[in-house]
Amino acid sequence: MDIEDLQTFVAVADAGGVSAAARRLGISKSIVSRRLLRVEAELGVQLLARTTRGAALTEAGITFRDHAARASAEIDAAKETILPTGELRGRLRVAMPLTFGPTHFAPVLADMARQHPQLHIHTSYSDRFVDLIAEGFDCAIRGAYLQDSNLIAKRVGPIHGKLVASPDYIKAHGSPETLDELVTHQALMQGTEAWQFMDGDKIVTVQPQGRFKADSATALAAAAAAGLGIAWLPDCITYGYVASGALVPIMTRYPVPPGAAYVVRPPGQHPTRKVRALTEMLTEYFKRNPDVWGLDR
Repeated sequence: MDIEDLQTFVAVADAGGVSAAARRLGISKSIVSRRLLRVEAELGVQLLARTTRGAALTEAGITFRDHAARASAEIDAAKETILPTGELRGRLRVAMPLTFGPTHFAPVLADMARQHPQLHIHTSYSDRFVDLIAEGFDCAIRGAYLQDSNLIAKRVGPIHGKLVASPDYIKAHGSPETLDELVTHQALMQGTEAWQFMDGDKIVTVQPQGRFKADSATALAAAAAAGLGIAWLPDCITYGYVASGALVPIMTRYPVPPGAAYVVRPPGQHPTRKVRALTEMLTEYFKRNPDVWGLDR
């Protein structure tokens, strides 16, 4: 059985459909379909039940998928062991946050491409929560607090943040002094997230309320500077505003617990050399540049 056909089946099984697998593999849907047919023909069983929404594994497909994934992983590991030391090739698909990815992480990816001329790096910048498996990404960079998931995460560096508001907002509505007062104010949020604060040695969670929401921290900072409410934002977004006086830190007696930047990847037996190399480069980047976020603390 051809290894590419086997890997294509695993990609379809994990992505939940031919279209998503084709995007992940960087090939046409027709090629994916032909490879699937060859695998099924060789095995003599149907592995996938095609539906209008994608593809679902049959009972045989569920059983075969685990064996196929292990075999594919072993082949990938074997290929990596015979490559020249340090050489990377193939394609690396990375999802980056739009808020600070282009300014803080893009230089690392550019350096990685320079060091490895046989490596094709495809980066998507967005602040939405990307489904790595369904959309075919090898890994993603995520910041602040990592949501519970089945993804495998590796911390690469710290991210600090604070609560801020504009002088005009404070003049009109006052500055909250306690966590109970905070929930009565207009919060600027990305969705329905909770905010966490340190109260002595304890972490306290607050459910803020507000009418203005955006999926971009940059947009929330602009809204805060316009006096629309209070925002919980990373220092790399607010330091310019704070330096100019357009925003001021509030509730400093309840500091925000430090978050972190993570490289996250789909579950599997081991990360590829490409993902490991990116993780190591980002970790080193944070160590060499402790003020990379433009901290104003």
